[in-house]
Amino acid sequence: MSIPPGAEPTLWELHRAVVQLREDQRDDLAQLRDDLRGDIAALANRLNEVVTVDVYRADQRNLVQRIDSLERELEEMKRERSQDREQATTNRRLVVSAFVAPVLLTVLQLVLAARGSP
Repeated sequence: MSIPPGAEPTLWELHRAVVQLREDQRDDLAQLRDDLRGDIAALANRLNEVVTVDVYRADQRNLVQRIDSLERELEEMKRERSQDREQATTNRRLVVSAFVAPVLLTVLQLVLAARGSP
C-alpha cells in the first residue's frame, strides 16, 4: 500500500512511528549502557594495575634502604678483605722469621765457634 504524496499520515501510522522510535531509543540506550559498563570495567581493571603515589614512594624508600644496606655490606667486605690481607702479610712474616731465625742462630753459633776455637 502506497501513500500518495501530500497525504496526511493516519493516527495509527503516527502511533506506529512513535512506538518504533521509542524501541529504537530503548535499544540504543541499552547498547550505550552496555558499552558504558564495559568501559567502566576496563577502567577498574586498569586502576587495579595503577600504582598509587604512596606505594611508589614506599617502594622508592625501600629501594634506597636496600642500596644503602648493600653499600654498607660492600664497605664492610672491603674492610674485612683489607684486614685479611694485612693478617696474611703478618703471618708470612712470622712464618719466614720462624724458619730463618733458627738458621741464622745456627750460622752465628758456627761462626762464633769457629772464631773462638784457635
